[in-house]
Amino acid sequence: MPGVILVGVDLGQPHFDPTLAELAELARTAGFAVLDRVVCRRRAPDAALFVGKGKADEIQALAAAHGAREVLFDQALSPAQQRNLERHLKLPVNDRVLLILNIFAQRARSHEGKLQVELARLQYLQTRLVRRWTHLERQSGGIGLRGGPGETQIELDRRMIAEAIQRTRKRLELVKRQRNTQRRQRQRRGTFDVSLVGYTNAGKSTLFNALVKARAYAADQLFATLDTTTRQLYLGPEAGHVSLSDTVGFIRDLPHTLVEAFSATLQEAREADLLLHVVDAANPQHPEQIDDVLRVLHDIGAHDIPQVLVFNKLDALPPERRPHRLRDEVELDGRRVPRVFVSAVTGEGLETLRQVLADSARQHHHPDAEDAHDPAQLQHSHRDDRP
Repeated sequence: MPGVILVGVDLGQPHFDPTLAELAELARTAGFAVLDRVVCRRRAPDAALFVGKGKADEIQALAAAHGAREVLFDQALSPAQQRNLERHLKLPVNDRVLLILNIFAQRARSHEGKLQVELARLQYLQTRLVRRWTHLERQSGGIGLRGGPGETQIELDRRMIAEAIQRTRKRLELVKRQRNTQRRQRQRRGTFDVSLVGYTNAGKSTLFNALVKARAYAADQLFATLDTTTRQLYLGPEAGHVSLSDTVGFIRDLPHTLVEAFSATLQEAREADLLLHVVDAANPQHPEQIDDVLRVLHDIGAHDIPQVLVFNKLDALPPERRPHRLRDEVELDGRRVPRVFVSAVTGEGLETLRQVLADSARQHHHPDAEDAHDPAQLQHSHRDDRP
């Protein structure tokens, strides 16, 4: 595996991770070996090198000592900063955005997923044509060459990428229309639609498999699932069947190009009747991860959909952190929502979760019925009971 140096710059963000643990996990997921980590503080990014010349010299010496093949930054770099760093360090330099894009490209399996990743990649490249490619400054044109007289290679490449983006958007629109057709069919049947959302590696796919006895791919790694999988879940004679969808995981600073590109997949969450917001209860940063998921839900217009917080990985909690009850209520984004503790691995709490889903489905089918536990009917309050 190629070795990399990780760099994180604390600019005073509340969510800054001084250990760069998540970036390291992203790097390993993408197939890199982490050789060392560099963390520094700045009031503002350096316009030219992001970290400043002194720190860039330190990174260069560290990379040379370890024989690193690449440098990865935890923050998004501008095209100019990326180009300047590569010239200074004499190594390829990439940022968190491209790292996530590369992982998505490796993991996409369905036609839709591949189209979404391709669109995000093209949008990223569209702003990076100045990078390292000095041949792009030469003019093309003349007999037998594409492009008009005097059209530079960079202009030609930009036009080609713009055309590729337009083609990919059209193909994704077709996928979206097909999904809308399938969704309308479910709506005509009166199906109650439930979508699993949550931070990547919270255990959504494992929970999905446990609930519907499916074999969707699940692994202890970031972005194990990119493609939406939908199955029917039977909740008893009164609640009937509900439609359960497993969607792509969210992450801090999810690139806007990916949010836009995955709109077809995220539409499942945006148009669901209920969101199961899956949380890794054993992760000490789960409060921040909940906030990150809420931000993405706001971005895609899904923040008003009723939610159930599902605190997963109960089996990984130490005895002193185990809850007294498997079901309670907490304040989330200004409203009261049910919270259920489960272990998708051992099955503990799954019957309680099924009961919450059945209550919600009955309320959906019979809105006049009183149901104190229906997420849509919970009143606003201001108390946070996160463990």
